[in-house]
Amino acid sequence: MNLLFIIIGLLVVTLVFVIGIYNGLVRTLIRVKEAWSDIEIQLKRRYNLIPNLVETVKGYASHEQETLDRVVQARNSAMGAQGTEEKGKAENMLTGALKSIFALSEAYPDLKANQNFAKLQDELTDTENKIQAARRFYNGMVRDFNTKLQVFPSNMIVGFFGSKFQKQEFFEVENEEEKQNVEVKF
Repeated sequence: MNLLFIIIGLLVVTLVFVIGIYNGLVRTLIRVKEAWSDIEIQLKRRYNLIPNLVETVKGYASHEQETLDRVVQARNSAMGAQGTEEKGKAENMLTGALKSIFALSEAYPDLKANQNFAKLQDELTDTENKIQAARRFYNGMVRDFNTKLQVFPSNMIVGFFGSKFQKQEFFEVENEEEKQNVEVKF
């Protein structure tokens, strides 16, 4: 009789342990998805600001159409990107294109002095800072989740539940050139 209670007790403790690990994995995965959602909210804000910025620049630098077209094309590409890796590459291209618009403002003093442009530039800069913060938060959550997937004993639970828990991709800069500051020359 005592042996039966011991076996039942061990099974209950094991079950509680497995449930705890499983719930921890689920909570962390939900945080990863929440962090990704935070990035998408800031990206949407950036997408909404870009057409206003482009229209403001058009009035002052109409012969810079190629630069403006690159920004619009990069924006459209970023909006249509799917998945973390594709989205990251597209967003990095858009960031580079936006840097070229800000470089244009240096060549056109009237544009730089325009209140609408200055306000849009400030809002976009604020949004870029929020995107960077959201990326750092997301990457931290991905790090925590991927670590849980690989450490003992949660890696055994992951193996048991199969495809429910998959390694997540970091949101990072792929191209070394994009890590460099933009150099403005006239």
